[in-house]
Amino acid sequence: MSRAPSPPSGLTAAAPPAPRGATGRGAHSGHERLARGLGWFSIGLGLAELLAPRALCRTLGMEGREALVQAYGAREVATGVAILMSHDPTPWIWGRVAGDALDLATLATGFEGDNPKSAHLALAAAAVAGVTVMDVVCVQGLTADKRPARPGAFDYRSRSGFPRPAGAMRGAAAGFAVPADFRIPGPLRPWRNGRPVPDAPA
Repeated sequence: MSRAPSPPSGLTAAAPPAPRGATGRGAHSGHERLARGLGWFSIGLGLAELLAPRALCRTLGMEGREALVQAYGAREVATGVAILMSHDPTPWIWGRVAGDALDLATLATGFEGDNPKSAHLALAAAAVAGVTVMDVVCVQGLTADKRPARPGAFDYRSRSGFPRPAGAMRGAAAGFAVPADFRIPGPLRPWRNGRPVPDAPA
């Protein structure tokens, strides 16, 4: 495997560019790993809402809204699958942020009137708020990862244009012998007094 060339001696290279955005299911950046985790969480929560809407509504004191909870569950599963399968999960994480806002608004309606399960409802709202913070952090990080990196800069002030100091190079070619394949062929050499001029001695 070929290695990337290193900057010439005396150069100060800029830091390597940041990733240019999500790179699909093989991505390993922190924000993309968080997005995948949120995708699995979304699928798990959506399945719970789809399979046990009555239990959830009874726990929260919001009986009669089972159909709405199942609709939210379908939304969660679809969003989670899209996050896991998408090359760039950023728009789907934004969708999760919008869904979180809708969930909080729905939970807020449960505090109206005398709800005997208001404590459970408060815990659920706090959990949704915490997940919302994670969604916002994730989508902001993914958006920042896609911004173009600053162009590199090199410092040439310490360069002289020579591989070594002039004093060290003086006389370095004194014993140099011209290779045979670098010499002028005999028929093309200049002639003097009817004979080809011989090579200069090394």
